[in-house]
Amino acid sequence: MKSLIHTMLAIVIACGLLSLVASKLEAASSTGGKDTLVVYNWGEYIDPSLIDQFEEETGISVIYETYDSNEAMLTKIRQGGSSYDVVVPSEYTIETMIKEDLLIEIDHSKLPNMQNIDPYFLDLPFDPKNKYSIPYFWGTVGVVYNPNELPKHITFDSWDDLWDPALKNKVFLVDGAREIMGMGLNSLGYSLNSRDENELREALEKLRQLNGNVKAIIGDEITPLMINNEATVAVTFSGQAADMMYENEELNYAVPSEGSNLWFDNMVIPKTSLNVEGAHQFINFMLDAQVAAQNTDYVGYAIPNKAAWELLDDEVVNDERFYPREESRTNLEVYENLGLELLGKYNEYFLEFKMSLK
Repeated sequence: MKSLIHTMLAIVIACGLLSLVASKLEAASSTGGKDTLVVYNWGEYIDPSLIDQFEEETGISVIYETYDSNEAMLTKIRQGGSSYDVVVPSEYTIETMIKEDLLIEIDHSKLPNMQNIDPYFLDLPFDPKNKYSIPYFWGTVGVVYNPNELPKHITFDSWDDLWDPALKNKVFLVDGAREIMGMGLNSLGYSLNSRDENELREALEKLRQLNGNVKAIIGDEITPLMINNEATVAVTFSGQAADMMYENEELNYAVPSEGSNLWFDNMVIPKTSLNVEGAHQFINFMLDAQVAAQNTDYVGYAIPNKAAWELLDDEVVNDERFYPREESRTNLEVYENLGLELLGKYNEYFLEFKMSLK
């Protein structure tokens, strides 16, 4: 009996300790502080060793959390239950966060490494003068494919190649309403920021004709699946394509001539931050040329850090599939903030398309 009591007591104590640890972790995420920095970022979007380096250099402990969509991140920021210090939204979401007064103005005097950024990526329409955001990564949406498994006439110079009968059950699509609805709109010669109901409906109808070619609509798992030749074609982001191509040399990447998305992910400081000084330190750290070069080597996306380009292999920064020159970006569009009602319509049509797949 005494042994049983001791066992039960040990279980109660263990449960109590686990509960205490969990509550402290939750408290750290929700409260932060001057010795803690809470970073909220996309999955697989930073070299983990850089977090260790930042902690060693500053003495600040980093709590790192991830999200899988701008919408999920924005919902959590709006709720205000968690005090994040640095977040990395995309351009149209930054525009929304500025309008909703969710961000702190950034003190550029605390960012000496900001001089490393190529001016092309500064003072863009979604955040004039970069009052609220600092460039992190950029890229495009396009098509990664295995040319060895395709007829020679399919080169993805045009989005219409996706509808070729030869691609029956061979296409992966990234799970994003703006990306896939934008693809449908671009294939028809329309803007991927269209506000025209008829154009949106026409794009949906064309996407439905893609039905037999789509193998699956998926998220981050698209990378290992393409590396392992589970499909022949994927519509995805340029950085994911670069990762795939690094592991599978048979793959290629193209941005169709009708146009596509040119996206930017920037670092911001939410108003819920409890360590604004530490947030500036972290942003400046990520803008260091050596740090930025190491980060892009790990992540695979293009960096706007001009000083870091000199530290990268020439074949990386001269690869126009991933670092398109300024003159070739003219047919690319940045996502605009469409407003809740219209964004809801994009999501509704995208869901209709997904539901129509067999």
